[in-house]
Amino acid sequence: MVWVNALRGVATTALLVTAIAASDAQQWPTRPIRVVSPFPAGSASDVTSRVVVDQMSHLLGRPMVIENRPGAGGRLGFGEVARAEPDGYTLVTSSSSMASGLVLHKSLPYHPVHDFIPVALFGIQPNVLVASTQSGFKTIADLVSAAKAKPETLTFASAGIGSTSHMAAERFRLAANIEVRHVPFRQGGLTEVMAGRIDYYFLPLAAAVSAIATGKLAVLAVSARRRAALLPSVPTLAEAGYPNAESSFWVGLSAPAKTPQEIVDRLHGLVEEALQTPAVKENLERVGVEPELMSVAQFGKFFNEDLAATVQLASDAHIEPSD
Repeated sequence: MVWVNALRGVATTALLVTAIAASDAQQWPTRPIRVVSPFPAGSASDVTSRVVVDQMSHLLGRPMVIENRPGAGGRLGFGEVARAEPDGYTLVTSSSSMASGLVLHKSLPYHPVHDFIPVALFGIQPNVLVASTQSGFKTIADLVSAAKAKPETLTFASAGIGSTSHMAAERFRLAANIEVRHVPFRQGGLTEVMAGRIDYYFLPLAAAVSAIATGKLAVLAVSARRRAALLPSVPTLAEAGYPNAESSFWVGLSAPAKTPQEIVDRLHGLVEEALQTPAVKENLERVGVEPELMSVAQFGKFFNEDLAATVQLASDAHIEPSD
């Protein structure tokens, strides 16, 4: 009888824990929500996230505070959220950059798929191919001709090995069949292109808007299915003859694994409502981000397919993990 009573006690405790968790989910939120941004303030993912999260906070009637936790290519921020309590009070801005860890490291302190729940997509923006005006390149054809005339001479910048900017450039390199030199930067890559010391750079449109306005950059192409509303005269890579070079940068919201579905669904609904707000649409459009509504399941599928495609591209481009 002792062991029977013990089992009953365990079962009762489990039911109590489940009931408390369900009650907490129903009452959520009762305090401020922290949204970790694994990259610096002003980065493409950070700019996009602030527009949407600010509106979500307004709709929810509770503070949602974005906290920048940059470092180690996003691993610090993602790792912190992966270890957080799955109670809906610690979230993370996910993006195309989540694939970098899988590309660069054989082991991570978290798993991009198993340790997170993709909640909602904020939007997608094209990567833009910009070149120094000093290069004299006015079209993609100019760049490709120069690269083929002198292999391993042209240089392209990136935000680091395995970054979204690096992978976009590798996709283009393979499609155009050119040999060029990669120069990774932690910061300052765009400045080097504007100064003429680096030939070209792929980067998300939101991060390039202000620099393009200076007139020190030639915008050669957008790497999306259709032309960007902000750059209607700039052709897509497909229009320039390289349909296999398409790449875009996406930003969304994720939660730690095991976050109650009720909270996930409520967060998803808040994102959808925020994205349909005229002010949010206008602010995202200003930085070249196109909102895209997906269900939780659709975003999860999109997320997994994007990671798989990036890992495959790294293999095709012979990018090996550093540890």
